[in-house]
Amino acid sequence: MYEEFLEKELLTVDEVAEILYLGKNTVYGLLRSGELQAIRFGRVWRIPKESIKKMINEKKRDI
Repeated sequence: MYEEFLEKELLTVDEVAEILYLGKNTVYGLLRSGELQAIRFGRVWRIPKESIKKMINEKKRDI
């Protein structure tokens, strides 16, 4: 199933939560804070894979 996510360029909040082992509310918090960049279509968020990679790399630098 993880391979399916890797093939997509834009992921849903549910998919990002599953990939990062986070709750959906945590992902929404990251989106609201701007830590995780995304595109919003009405009430639906789509998160580019590159945005997830960028956030992870920034978090690694903070350690």
